[in-house]
Amino acid sequence: MADTASGQILRDKVAIVTGASSGLGRAVAVALAGKGAKVAMAARRMDRLQEVESVIANSGGVSISVKTDVTQRAEVKELVRHTEKTLGPVDILVNNAGTMYYTLMKNVHEDEWEKTVDVNIKGFNNSIGAVLDGMVKRGKGHIVNMSSDAGRRGYLGLAVYSGTKFYVEGLSQAMRNELIGTGIRVTCIQPGDVTTELFQHTTDTEAKEKYDVHEKTKILEPEDVANAVVYAVSQPGHVGVNEILIEPREAPL
Repeated sequence: MADTASGQILRDKVAIVTGASSGLGRAVAVALAGKGAKVAMAARRMDRLQEVESVIANSGGVSISVKTDVTQRAEVKELVRHTEKTLGPVDILVNNAGTMYYTLMKNVHEDEWEKTVDVNIKGFNNSIGAVLDGMVKRGKGHIVNMSSDAGRRGYLGLAVYSGTKFYVEGLSQAMRNELIGTGIRVTCIQPGDVTTELFQHTTDTEAKEKYDVHEKTKILEPEDVANAVVYAVSQPGHVGVNEILIEPREAPL
């Protein structure tokens, strides 16, 4: 039962957060643990996960680290199996692992396109597939898909990234309707520019110089987006928060 008096509104909930070693995933994991959830954190960088685990433990929270490449279906299945064995059935999946590259289509950065599709689409499918059957059988669950404002509008220099986030939006809309009557909720979080490592990945300097404007205004902090996730998963069971668009004030969609 949730302990709202002490702020432990997610007490007894079990959450999986993918891409939890840095940026948005790290902030979401810390925020959920701070509200009482037991959090399984997944990413490829185990050393970074263990750093986050220490932060959570020092604040009295409960978490585990599971080395996971979300593009590998077997690894994601093992993530869920280990989580359920260690912490209990999964109540919340935060499908957060993602990557982004500024590229101009004419510059044909095909390797970066492929990485973007693999993580942002295949990784999401693998994670949903690993938890959904259990959620349906238990008659409850919440899948939070980390989308983007680029899932609502195609951004110049981010054509492939935008395409993957349009996929996330379409997938989520269809799932939301298919799952009526199952007790499962599906939420899309749609952040604008956030201070994360994603901006460091780009190798297409022409695209970055032309379209990356994140240094020109105050952008979001990961904790701003984590607060939106906490809001969505903390609502009463009959409330579905379908999507949250969260933008820097000076850069509205």
